[in-house]
Amino acid sequence: ADIITAHYEATPHPHRAMQAIRAAGCKAGIALNPGTPAESVEYLLDSIDLVCVMTVNPGFGGQSFIRSQVDKIKKLKSMIGSRNIFLEIDGGIDTKTASLVVDAGANVLVAGSAVFKGGSVENTSIYGENILAIRNSIA
Repeated sequence: ADIITAHYEATPHPHRAMQAIRAAGCKAGIALNPGTPAESVEYLLDSIDLVCVMTVNPGFGGQSFIRSQVDKIKKLKSMIGSRNIFLEIDGGIDTKTASLVVDAGANVLVAGSAVFKGGSVENTSIYGENILAIRNSIA
């Protein structure tokens, strides 16, 4: 792996987790659940390579995008400033939400259900079409 991301809420010592990931030779990322404020990771910004904003509550696919997270994305983008940190968004990303999060400052998008809908082992060409539709919605 090149980047390992740990959930902020899953460890009592996020900074220590980021140090361990980097010590293993990987880039370190921290993910925030919707209820966790952006300010929670401010002290980590010099120790990480990626912040992932969960725009759904983790657990299963196909959930609706939580619109209030757009403000968190904007806040994190401002906090990151000129640092070389990816701002990744995971959850509910589709042709309607991709441009919202990119406009807010995201530069990495995770799309699951929107990519794999309508596909099957026999019909994988739809995946490329779905990815293209998401890309085109940003352009």
